[in-house]
Amino acid sequence: MTRPYVLLSVAVSVDGYIDDQAGQGFPLSNDLDFDRVDQVRAESDAILIGAETVRRDNPRLLVNSAERRAARVADGLPEHPLKVTVTGSGDLDPGLRFWHCGGRKVVYTTDSGAASASLGDLAEVVSLGAEIDFAQLLDDLGGRGVSRLMVEGGGRIHTAFLSAGLADEIQVAVAPLLIGHAGAPRFLNPAEFPGGPARRMRLEDVSRVGDVAVLRYLPKG
Repeated sequence: MTRPYVLLSVAVSVDGYIDDQAGQGFPLSNDLDFDRVDQVRAESDAILIGAETVRRDNPRLLVNSAERRAARVADGLPEHPLKVTVTGSGDLDPGLRFWHCGGRKVVYTTDSGAASASLGDLAEVVSLGAEIDFAQLLDDLGGRGVSRLMVEGGGRIHTAFLSAGLADEIQVAVAPLLIGHAGAPRFLNPAEFPGGPARRMRLEDVSRVGDVAVLRYLPKG
């Protein structure tokens, strides 16, 4: 089974936060960087976010550019990538925007979460067993023809992929601001990462996007 190439995408403040303490979707990127992220979405076969992010941000998670959507269709692809979310509990509100725009959706969950999820025909619900197994999740996506997966968070999801050694690339957009709230969420949670702090990732590229610096790291390289 060929697993997808896994790209983690995140925007952080200089002091490493992804939002402020209020958790109201504090804007870190600028318009140019939002457009860059839209391009990455358009190049992906699937986009994944955690259920907590679905509940908190109520995102549409679409390719916004009409030109990019048209290019996908011209290449024989769906207008939007497959939308994927992960939940242990199955606590998913069917009224959120995530379910009502774009194309196909898949929910990965546990046996108990699958029994609790009430989405009807809004999404395909796939149980991964007693616990969420991200390697098994990637195997399933690979079996669906997904060759490139974009992961947009949140922190627990990014941490899970990196701690399991499953991420191929990280794109970090560093915004020129300081949040400084002790209780605000960060890009990653504490975890045992492969190789520990002695292992250095490969820095593949650094680019300037307006007032944002975008760093591309290859964790496996």
